[in-house]
Amino acid sequence: MNTIENIAKYIDHTILKPNATIDQVVALCNEAKQYGFASVCINPTHTALVADELNGTEVKTCVVVGFPLGANTTAMKAAETNAVISLGAQEVDMVINIGAAKTGNWTLVEKDIKGVVKVAAGRAIVKVIIETCLLTDDEKVKACELSKKVGADFVKTSTGFSTGGATTDDIALMRKTVGPDMGVKASGGVRDYATAAAMITAGATRIGASAGIAIVEGGVGADSY
Repeated sequence: MNTIENIAKYIDHTILKPNATIDQVVALCNEAKQYGFASVCINPTHTALVADELNGTEVKTCVVVGFPLGANTTAMKAAETNAVISLGAQEVDMVINIGAAKTGNWTLVEKDIKGVVKVAAGRAIVKVIIETCLLTDDEKVKACELSKKVGADFVKTSTGFSTGGATTDDIALMRKTVGPDMGVKASGGVRDYATAAAMITAGATRIGASAGIAIVEGGVGADSY
């Protein structure tokens, strides 16, 4: 069981709601510094602000790409990745082409992930959001295998904006698929310490949550990104 003292290091402190204000984003950065979270995860428009707020700290700037639908073209995702890294992003959480996965067009899914990984190489780590709630187990395995094949650093369960979030079963399946060395991130619906600890026990090495403070302090946070 993880302790309250170290669980903060797993958490990507997140604010992705469309009506997030600058004041709210700055407050999130201050919280992340106070509690020692792994990163602050935000939409691209806040990249430069967050990078500046976190400068000189161990907290990373994490930015979502192709979010939340994953339906942008590969070229657009690659350009967005380059843009946010240039603005200070150290971690990029990209959404796969979910429609292509459901169609069985795994060539396009692989191309999509590879396009982002190539742009980020040596500049930022890449977490691949596979949106587990929309995939079968076989599709989850295939998406994880392709993410590992092209050199992504993490696979991630969810955007938090679809029909469901992380489950321990999905985390265990993803961990089994990618092996012991690749990162696995649980996101969506993780609102308390017990759930976060269960995800870590199942194999997660990061937790994406807007309820980071509640998790660390042993409370229950709101389910809102």
